[in-house]
Amino acid sequence: MNRQDDLIADGEPEKEFHAGIAARMPRKTAAGGALIRDPAGRILFLEPTYKPTLDIPGGIVEYDESPYDACRREVQEEIGLDLPIGRLLVVDWVPAQGPWSDALAFIFDGGVLDSPTLTLDPTEARAHHFLTLDEAASRLRPSMTRRLTLAQHSLTTGHPTYADFGRPR
Repeated sequence: MNRQDDLIADGEPEKEFHAGIAARMPRKTAAGGALIRDPAGRILFLEPTYKPTLDIPGGIVEYDESPYDACRREVQEEIGLDLPIGRLLVVDWVPAQGPWSDALAFIFDGGVLDSPTLTLDPTEARAHHFLTLDEAASRLRPSMTRRLTLAQHSLTTGHPTYADFGRPR
């Protein structure tokens, strides 16, 4: 089945979720990222043009887009590859901070690139690096280091992890 068939099968939404009430409910941001590795197990990090810390390929989910689809879209946009994104590794709740609302960060298995030829979007990233988590840690926010540690652990256990700000629950 496709999404439209699933929506039809679910039927009309409950009355309490019509526009007047639904518009007053809080909104969360969501993001989907890919843990992409090289054959040595090092992680693909991007140097974003819009922030000082390293990041993995991925980005913010658009309206009516799933975190998985956002991950695939963002990977293609940022590094020019249409990768078969794999299973969920981590769902991490990120608290509100500054102008940003709280969010859910989804990390998926981006697989292993044997001989990567990346085409970086120059508006998104100025460079890329394959680094171990230890090598990258000084250039990451502590919460991202915790989140990626959990993602690597999920690769070995085969079980996704839920976390609050990078701390497993």
